[in-house]
Amino acid sequence: MDTDRLPGCYRHPDRDTGIRCTRCERPICPECMISASVGFQCPDCVREGSGTGRGGPAAHAPRTLAGAPVAADPHLVTKILIGINAALFLVGLLVPPLVVQLELLGRYVEYLGGPVGGVSTGQYYRLLTSVFLHAEWWHIAGNMLALWVIGGPLEAALGRLRYLAVYLLSGLGASALVYLLTAPNTQTLGASGAVFGLLGATVVLVRRLRYEMRPVITMVVLMLVLTFVPLGGSLSVSWQAHIGGLVTGLLLGLGMVGPRAGKTRPLIQWTTCLAVFVLAAALVVVRTAELT
Repeated sequence: MDTDRLPGCYRHPDRDTGIRCTRCERPICPECMISASVGFQCPDCVREGSGTGRGGPAAHAPRTLAGAPVAADPHLVTKILIGINAALFLVGLLVPPLVVQLELLGRYVEYLGGPVGGVSTGQYYRLLTSVFLHAEWWHIAGNMLALWVIGGPLEAALGRLRYLAVYLLSGLGASALVYLLTAPNTQTLGASGAVFGLLGATVVLVRRLRYEMRPVITMVVLMLVLTFVPLGGSLSVSWQAHIGGLVTGLLLGLGMVGPRAGKTRPLIQWTTCLAVFVLAAALVVVRTAELT
């Protein structure tokens, strides 16, 4: 018996195929493939999603791979995030002192004898506000291009709310590791940690869909090379943010697309988000105790 043979299509058993429906995971041949927001679906799942199957429209509303409702604009959150980053970049150019008040700083003094500020003094909002700030035009241009290329397809696969949770928690995880491992007066800002989180979740998604892994692994390696190989310029790269975001995104990706469809899937997804938040909070508490 040939154990390496591909499975046969569930409707045409004599046709071997390596493609599976992204909803029910049954093998489907090219004749049965129907394009979905991510991957392909079988005719039965498409028929159920359109409300013509058993249970009606309410029971079989179209869903993403992660179980979220399919949105009319699957890239809306990505567009909004890019808009927020661009708006804050322009505000920062007009009001430079505002950047100092929002960037990631563990502990600093604006002037000799002045008040002490930073995350260690209770300014925890810096852990997230810093994710939406950028120092140079090429800094924001690179991050927003990566956000569009990586974030768009991931949003279509996860759905809006789950995608936003991955983005924000990846940014938080990146900031928490920066806060833990760098000098307290180190200025850090940028969306690259959150983008690395989206990349980590994308690795899990591609694996889950059984797509070719080499392109996404190549992208990860290339971005890590750019992280650790200095290219010059006035802005240094925070490897702590990139590694923190990547690891956070991998964990969240496992929680979001790992569970199979069922009643427990949302519980697993949001419990994973809570666990990641608690872990990031724990790192912040540990570092704050060291600085106070």
